[in-house]
Amino acid sequence: MTGMERWRLILGEPAGPHCGGADGGAEGDPAAMDAAAMDAALEWLYGREEDLDPRGVRRAGQGASVLTTVTWLDEIHRLFPKETVERLERDAVERYDITEIVTDPEVLSRVEPNASLLRAVLRTKHLMNPDVLAMARRIVAAVVAELMRKLAKEVRNALSGTRSRRPSTFKQARNFDFRRTIRASLAHYDPADRRVRIEKPMFSSRTRRHLEPRQLIMVVDQSGSMAGSVIHSAVTAACLWGLPGLKTHLVVFDTAVVDLTSDVTDPVELLMKVQLGGGTDIAKAVDYAAGLVENPRRTIVALVTDFYEGGDPVRLVRTVRRLVDQGTTVLGLAALDMDANPNYDKDLAQRLADVGAHVGAMTPGMLAEFVAERLV
Repeated sequence: MTGMERWRLILGEPAGPHCGGADGGAEGDPAAMDAAAMDAALEWLYGREEDLDPRGVRRAGQGASVLTTVTWLDEIHRLFPKETVERLERDAVERYDITEIVTDPEVLSRVEPNASLLRAVLRTKHLMNPDVLAMARRIVAAVVAELMRKLAKEVRNALSGTRSRRPSTFKQARNFDFRRTIRASLAHYDPADRRVRIEKPMFSSRTRRHLEPRQLIMVVDQSGSMAGSVIHSAVTAACLWGLPGLKTHLVVFDTAVVDLTSDVTDPVELLMKVQLGGGTDIAKAVDYAAGLVENPRRTIVALVTDFYEGGDPVRLVRTVRRLVDQGTTVLGLAALDMDANPNYDKDLAQRLADVGAHVGAMTPGMLAEFVAERLV
């Protein structure tokens, strides 16, 4: 496809005089027919934008659209590469609220599981009858399995052991041995530049040892905006479950608090119990977490939330200060997913940081590293 043809698909019919048409071309020309089909598929979705008519862009091509949700899915899977299909499906669900993609059995049978559809399932599962809900589980299970495959190795490696004195040929940043590297490089000191030239960086190996019991209490906001963090929290907790010396809890909250620790071993079932949306009472959830703490100096409370408190912020700050004063590590995460893009109430987050909480945004692997550095 040429650059002009791409611009024609992006801009729609108004760009036709400058970029060429997309009306199907000569009968029997497969390339021209596919171009027209692409244009129709894009128009079916993006033609919903209310401000396109006065701007004269991405307008419909010749003739009325005959696409339904089912035929649209079939067409985009035939016409576009996988990455584009995932973007189109994500926009359909998240931008245009086309919920039949995850509530219509015929449509569900055609979609390819991906993270955007998983978030849509979690938001709309209360609309599904039992048969549709059973089909939606296929999406949940497939995406969770892929996330488990990606995250399990890095999460477990971060907590699998401590450094030993034995050298290692496994070159990883967290195993870099600064002292041995400098010692081995002193012969290459340049007095003129006052620098040590490092010819061979040194690394340490890691070895397992007995770990004293420690706790990780994950407290996760299940409001609608936190869908990605809820998913990754569930999968991360499952990856951490059963590691020697680490006792993991998973608590979700809105205005109520639900302890899902008993479901951590089955993240699919856990996610099907999550109810996204509703209000937010962070203070109540942190109070509950405080009641789970067994040994304060051996405990991390990881609060995953956007910090938009619908409860009592004074009570929340007071509880966090009490936890920190007794030796508990409090970690406030404005995002926990593979992108770690935070969107949060900076004022409340700053108040928690002022009383000793660590506040930031992390990927699951970074959270595992944080736990390893402080508890191992």
